[in-house]
This record gives sequence, structure tokens and C-alpha cells, in this order.
Amino acid sequence: MKFMPKIQFHIIIPGFLVSLLLAGACSDLSEYDSEQVRSTLNDSLITSTESWDVQMTLMQQEQARISIEGSYAISYQSNERSETHIDGPVYVQLFDTTGAVETEAWSKKAIYLENKSEFELYDSVRVLTNTDRELYSDFLVWSQKTDRITSPRFVTIVTPTDSISGRGFDGLTDLSSYTIDEPRGRLIVD
Repeated sequence: MKFMPKIQFHIIIPGFLVSLLLAGACSDLSEYDSEQVRSTLNDSLITSTESWDVQMTLMQQEQARISIEGSYAISYQSNERSETHIDGPVYVQLFDTTGAVETEAWSKKAIYLENKSEFELYDSVRVLTNTDRELYSDFLVWSQKTDRITSPRFVTIVTPTDSISGRGFDGLTDLSSYTIDEPRGRLIVD
């Protein structure tokens, strides 16, 4: 039996806007001042939505591309930003063009930045590919636009034949090709 997430909506109005509204209610504002208050109020409203036991699926060309699960999520919507914060444990699946799981990832927290089409994974990040390649880090970004994963921080990659660590990572989601800016480690060359 699948549980439906519990959802709550909130609208957050900053305190200075409440003061402006009360001042406007207590005295007559010019049409210009009234328009400024309305404009500021519309720009400053933040809507939030909370969900529990969440599962998100992002579609790309009518196919599931990424699935992400978490225990709790809160989404923020405003004119300037649209993002979803997901608390974990977080579990991510990336699918290839056939619909098979290509890469899995685990972390304690994630953020989806809708405007950038990016997922940020935080704290104890572990990535496992279907070719037994693993990546460990404390921060990782997956870009839907470029279909790459990156990290400016320290990473460790373990493959069936070698392991390498370093700072600054950029690579394909299946870890078949990647670059580490400041590498350290051991490598077996045939």
C-alpha cells in the first residue's frame, strides 16, 4: 500500500511588508505609493509546500530520467527562485535511454534548483553505477541540462581496478569518463 504525502501550504510575508500594509490602511496613499506597495508585496511573497515520504520523478522526452526519494521536502516558490529541499535519507536513481537504472546515489540531504535544472546532494554522498564504479564526496551537483555530475570539493572514485581521490570533479553520470583537477591516489595501467 502506497502512502500519499501530507502536504501543507504556507505564504510568508516579510515583517516590513506588514508594516507597509498597516501604514497604508491607516492613511491615504497616493496611487503611486499604492502601486509600489502592491509591486513590493508581489515580489516578496514566498509560497512554500511541505511533503512527507516524497518521491519526485523528472521526465525528459516522455521518459523518466531521474527519480528521487526522501523522508521530507519543502518547496519554495517566488518570482526569483523555485527550489525544493529534501531531507533524507535521500535516494536517487538516474535512468538511461532504455529506462534501465544507470546510476544510483545516496545522501543525507538534497536540493532541487528548478531554475537551473540541477540537483545538489549534500553530506555523505555515495554514487554507484551499473558498472561497479563508486564515487564518495560530501557535495555533488547533477545538471539536467548537461547530464553531468560535478563537485568543487574532495572526491574519491573506486573502480574494479583502481581508486583515485582529489579535489574538483567533472564527469559523466555513469562515471565512464571524468576529470579530477587535483588528483591523488593509485592507478593500475595495463
